[in-house]
Amino acid sequence: MRAQSSATDTGAIAVRAPREPRLVGTGQAALGVVAFSLTFPATAWGLESFGPWSLVAVRGVLAALVAGACLLLLRVPPPEARHLPGLAMVGIGTVLGFPLLTTLALQTSTTAHAAVVVGLLPLTTAAVSALRTGVRPSRRFWTAALAGAAAVAVFTVTQSGGALTRADVYLFGALLVCAAGYTEGGRLARVMPGWQVIGWALVLCLPLSALGTALALGHEPVRLTAHGIAGVLWVAVGSQFLGLLLWYRGMAAVGIPRASQLQLAQPLLTLVWSALLLGEHVPAAAPLTAVAVLVCIAVTQRS
Repeated sequence: MRAQSSATDTGAIAVRAPREPRLVGTGQAALGVVAFSLTFPATAWGLESFGPWSLVAVRGVLAALVAGACLLLLRVPPPEARHLPGLAMVGIGTVLGFPLLTTLALQTSTTAHAAVVVGLLPLTTAAVSALRTGVRPSRRFWTAALAGAAAVAVFTVTQSGGALTRADVYLFGALLVCAAGYTEGGRLARVMPGWQVIGWALVLCLPLSALGTALALGHEPVRLTAHGIAGVLWVAVGSQFLGLLLWYRGMAAVGIPRASQLQLAQPLLTLVWSALLLGEHVPAAAPLTAVAVLVCIAVTQRS
């Protein structure tokens, strides 16, 4: 009986083992989403002290210094040459492109509106991932993803009066470059630790970030405030480094399409932060959108 029980226990462990990395990975991706949800309010704070170009360049430099220090202290060897194109895409998408385009959008758009538009990022990431990696999620996955994206799109059109603005064009461009960066980062995180993926991407972009900082600070005025300093520190360290570190680790564990759907909750979290930190009005449709999005997340996670 003891031998049978031991065999049964071993079998149970074997069955449960694959679930544990998936749960941990989902938790890491979710924490990354929480960090990302604070990005737009923190960017709005940062714009109180910096111009849009200065803010993006300074955040890139600060994040690269933190990442570079970690890589040096831990004596991490340089990435292999074959990984450099992927790291460059991560840098272009998540270190330079997305921060710049969303910061330009937030000059004329509220954080609540921008957050809802960027809520289409999970579907965009899943589509780019399918094209890049050849993975084909199930029909139920795509149905739930499209339903979640539709809920976000309806919310956006309702709140904007049905007219696209220049800010929306910036935001849609940000969706494309960020999805490409997420896809490459998730792929690389399967062969190297997630924090090294974003760390090396930040370091590779440091020359451009440093040059941009020197040029932008010479042309845009700087007026330091407590909000401005807190905002740039968060987008640099919290969103740009720690958030992406957790995000890429999570994507490596659970897969890019599954992890990307967790971001359907990001715009709704940002709405909460926008109300609490910026005093923005939260539309009455937000709770209904939240329910629809959470249902879609549940379906995609089971698909």
